Amino acid sequence: MTGLAAIGAGIAVLGAGMGIGKIGSSAMDAMARQPEAASKIQTGMIISAALIEGVALFGVVVGLLQG
Repeated sequence: MTGLAAIGAGIAVLGAGMGIGKIGSSAMDAMARQPEAASKIQTGMIISAALIEGVALFGVVVGLLQG
């Protein structure tokens, strides 16, 4: 059962990495198109990244506790 928990924790981390990468990419595109809105875009990006990291941490902890 430990192997399945490790796989689940790994999938949670991969999903979080992909999500944060997508947020960063989209934010850079948006800032390039509208430089005057960069501070608002950056604030939203940081909040979104923090929420994704929280969910990923929760997934890793739950996955490892199951093992």
